[in-house]
Amino acid sequence: MGVIVCAVALPLTVASAGQVGDAAAHATRHDDEKLPAPVRSPLVLGLGLATAARCGPELTSPDGVEAQTCVMAQGADTWARTYYRNATGAPLEGVLSLLGPHGRTVQTHCAADADDEPATCETPREHTRGTLDAYTAVTEFAARDGDGPLLLRSASNSGDESESGSGDSSAGNSRQSSGS
Repeated sequence: MGVIVCAVALPLTVASAGQVGDAAAHATRHDDEKLPAPVRSPLVLGLGLATAARCGPELTSPDGVEAQTCVMAQGADTWARTYYRNATGAPLEGVLSLLGPHGRTVQTHCAADADDEPATCETPREHTRGTLDAYTAVTEFAARDGDGPLLLRSASNSGDESESGSGDSSAGNSRQSSGS
């Protein structure tokens, strides 16, 4: 019985698909000459330029600040990004720094509202100098009025041995690069 069903269904399937040489399959556009030739980038992954990220661990302070800080790279650009959430109940000020080769620093201020919603903050993008490993990103959160302790420091390489004692090493890098 199954053989009879296949014998009847197969010709119907072929008939509905149409002939191999149908005219519709050979339709061409006459304005193809006007379209620019597609350009392939070596960094394309199908949807656009590939973005590389090197992130430190997700950290949470006892006061309720959560953050993860990353060094980002896309094409010839590098920048810092922090993902954060402020559950302290008070507005905070974040300072995000991208520390690059040869003492270069790019810094931006992030206003962390007290709405307990996830948010991001980024530094401006700059032309990459060297490799992604030559960059470090650091975010520091404190009270917005500046009259309070440092609540959280998050870095892109927080798990590295070079960040043990990060309070001293990050401050030293920032002072050294401010003259550049």
